[in-house]
Amino acid sequence: MPGFEVFGEEEKKEIMDVLDTGVLFRYEFGEQRKGVFKVREFEKKFASYCGAKCGQAVTSGTAALKVAMAALGVGPGDEVITQGFTFVATWEAIFDAGAVPVFTEVDETLNMDPADLEKKITDRTKVIIPVHMLGAPARIEEIIAIGDKHNIPVLEDTAQAAGCTLNGKYLGTFGRCGTFSFDPVKTMTTGEGGMIITDDEKLWRRMSEYHDHGHDHVVNPGARGGEGRNFIGFNYRMMELQGAIGLAQLAKLDEMILSQKKHKTALKEAAAKIPGVTFRTILDEKGDSATFFGFFLPDGEKAGAVNEILRQNNCGAIAFGENTWHFYPKWEHLAAGSTLSRSGWPFKDQNGKRRVIYDPAVLPQSAAIMDRLLVFQVPINLSGERLAEMVGALEKAANELN
Repeated sequence: MPGFEVFGEEEKKEIMDVLDTGVLFRYEFGEQRKGVFKVREFEKKFASYCGAKCGQAVTSGTAALKVAMAALGVGPGDEVITQGFTFVATWEAIFDAGAVPVFTEVDETLNMDPADLEKKITDRTKVIIPVHMLGAPARIEEIIAIGDKHNIPVLEDTAQAAGCTLNGKYLGTFGRCGTFSFDPVKTMTTGEGGMIITDDEKLWRRMSEYHDHGHDHVVNPGARGGEGRNFIGFNYRMMELQGAIGLAQLAKLDEMILSQKKHKTALKEAAAKIPGVTFRTILDEKGDSATFFGFFLPDGEKAGAVNEILRQNNCGAIAFGENTWHFYPKWEHLAAGSTLSRSGWPFKDQNGKRRVIYDPAVLPQSAAIMDRLLVFQVPINLSGERLAEMVGALEKAANELN
């Protein structure tokens, strides 16, 4: 990862198709665009690739979450359950929808712990959002079963796991809908951009309208601006240049994953020599997108010692226990209730009463897991020299700790 490593003539051709028409907007301009509708084509091909009926392209993975929650009816007074190891966008989108994020523990899949999920459900829970973090699946079948038991829809945050499968089924197709990110560091990228997939055509229709100011997109004599509106919306439209790049990247996705798998295998073989090492739980090795390689040491002290050796050899790993973007105790703005709103929203209600207070210490299981965890991003294009350097650093760690 990421997909810009393989930008080439395919992306250029798709982009030139758009520039030759002069139409960057995804709707209208029928005669000028000469049948070129890149975003619409990207939606259809991405949904088909995943085995879903409908795709809705948007401006980002964050927007995808917001649009999906709007279509599911999430709003003030609701709670949405997600996990304490995710990118901040997941819970930012929940707040932006007017709801309150509720956080679960993760297990050694590095994803939502179904046992803790069950404990967090209340009569205010509107949606469950498991996140398929770092390119590998959550225990999504168990999570879906819990959601069905309580009649709560599951929205899969698949931002980091495009192309990943579980038992032959693509992530993002287990729940009511699945969201994806195509930002600059994703395995397939459009620079910025996102997608929502679903088999529920009514839900897709709501998303289609909401992401375009509520326009119903019914053909009418007035063309653009003459549509009807069933409800208010906002602007989360993907533009044609992003759709064009997405088409080229999607065609390369399987090959990108194969490359990542090869590199991950080499890293795992080297890391296996480190005393006491264990590996992240991957529920389906065959379906793994291999975007990241995660491994555990017996405790935080040993994880720190290993990473110090790796850093000394120009191959430091990510220690997510220290990471301020992805791990619950490190979100200082969440704990402090920091906001630009003078009223204190979304942390305070209209009367100035605090809606929710987040204690950084409430996810001890996750903290213990993160303390022992080291992670490498897995490049698509990895030179033999750099791979040898990474393998050598892992082997030095193994030798020094033996």
